[in-house]
Amino acid sequence: MEEVFSEETLAKARTARIYIEHLYKVQSQNVKERRDRRAKLEEELQAEALSEEQRRAALAEHDAREREYSRLQRQRLCMDDFEPLKLIGKGAFGEVRICRDRSTGKLVAVKKLRKAEMVRRGQVDHVKAERNVLAEVRHHAVVKLYYSFQDEEFLYLVMEYLPGGDMMTLLIRKEILPEAWARFYLAQTVVSLEAIHAAGYIHRDIKPDNLLLDAYGHLKLSDFGLCKPVDVSTLPAFAAADDASGGAAGGAGGAAAQGLPPSPSPHSQSEQLRHWQENRRKLAFSTVGTPDYIAPEVLMKKGYGMECDWWSVGAIAYEMMVGFPPFYSDDPMTTCRKIVNWRTYLRFPPEAEAALTPAARDFISRLLCDVEERLGSAGGSAQLRAHPFFAGVDWQRLYEARPPYRPAVEHELDTQMSGMGRAGQLVHNFEQYEDDGGSGLAPAGARSRPIADPNFIGYTYKGWDAVHSKEAKQRVKEQRAPARPSINSLAAAFGEQARLG
Repeated sequence: MEEVFSEETLAKARTARIYIEHLYKVQSQNVKERRDRRAKLEEELQAEALSEEQRRAALAEHDAREREYSRLQRQRLCMDDFEPLKLIGKGAFGEVRICRDRSTGKLVAVKKLRKAEMVRRGQVDHVKAERNVLAEVRHHAVVKLYYSFQDEEFLYLVMEYLPGGDMMTLLIRKEILPEAWARFYLAQTVVSLEAIHAAGYIHRDIKPDNLLLDAYGHLKLSDFGLCKPVDVSTLPAFAAADDASGGAAGGAGGAAAQGLPPSPSPHSQSEQLRHWQENRRKLAFSTVGTPDYIAPEVLMKKGYGMECDWWSVGAIAYEMMVGFPPFYSDDPMTTCRKIVNWRTYLRFPPEAEAALTPAARDFISRLLCDVEERLGSAGGSAQLRAHPFFAGVDWQRLYEARPPYRPAVEHELDTQMSGMGRAGQLVHNFEQYEDDGGSGLAPAGARSRPIADPNFIGYTYKGWDAVHSKEAKQRVKEQRAPARPSINSLAAAFGEQARLG
């Protein structure tokens, strides 16, 4: 006689399988990464031709750091471990604050996302992908992730704090960047995208808000879906209008006849720039997001690859050197229609046409075009590097070169030692947000309660970069290891999720 199990028993079995598979996967990955770190260090020591005594000392220091890292992985972090200082980003899904790590005194950026909002808006996979990108791509041109953890209500990402602000704020202040400045920042953007593309990821929504500057002015890619991503799945599949009429030759009448927005405005570049700057500040505080930098193939939902990120680079290049995005409009839907009909709407204002070099205009035009003709579609980033616009760029020493602009920030150690008063001096490189006064702390006792959330199993992460000799010893306190979630608690969480779904 065949044995029949109850639904409750089957649910517990499924829960146990998912949880145990995750534990084994993590343990296996940890062992591999530990071996890789050891092999890499030994290779570096061999190349430096150190003495046997120096080699033994370096290996001993590495082993000590590995032990501290193992202890760190067994700890449960919560927001009580971080002192909130200043709100620097806010949107529909959560917020970003400058915080101080209480154990090390180091400044970090903590992104807090509301779980219920992630689930309600179908962003669970998106936020998991962001965490995975930051955890897997360890590159000097991509912001570092130190920790990720969760409590009953929120997800947290603890990242390196870059006090130089973002490219959006710099563009608001400078309006138009000199071509040499744009070349430098676009080159570093290319390097950052190379890093995530090499890991098999597509960003899909590169924009100035996501390009952050460190204290020296070097650019790093961050924010793989901060607080206001454009959810393309909620938009209709846009289609390009029939181009048989000759595109731009059809003029305003041709565009209107096909139900398109009016052709590019005849207003001067200064008038368009003033209008964009007014709207740009509003967008900075909105929860809607902007599609200005999204590639047409993404909006048309015809499938897309890494080439869509190079389109975004072209749109950012246009904004840097012209002063506003190439397809901007007061209405996001109108912007989308302009993007998919880019042949009609891509124009350089006369003032920009005269000011820009032919190489700059060609670089932008070779990115804002069909996928088949776009730079990067055939040879990857090498095609962009080889373009005349980047002539003279020393790619090997790009992050050693002096940036064209150095943000006005105080020394980080001075800031750490001076408390809240000086923290306010650091954030003038970011747009200012109204703070409701909330501390951002998790509920009391959150550290001791195991989290049993089926949507976010495996979200917790502690990065190797978070362990630094003396700082690590302060972080790794003797704590009793928290109890792992029981099968019953996980099954109950799955059952609640099924009931809500």
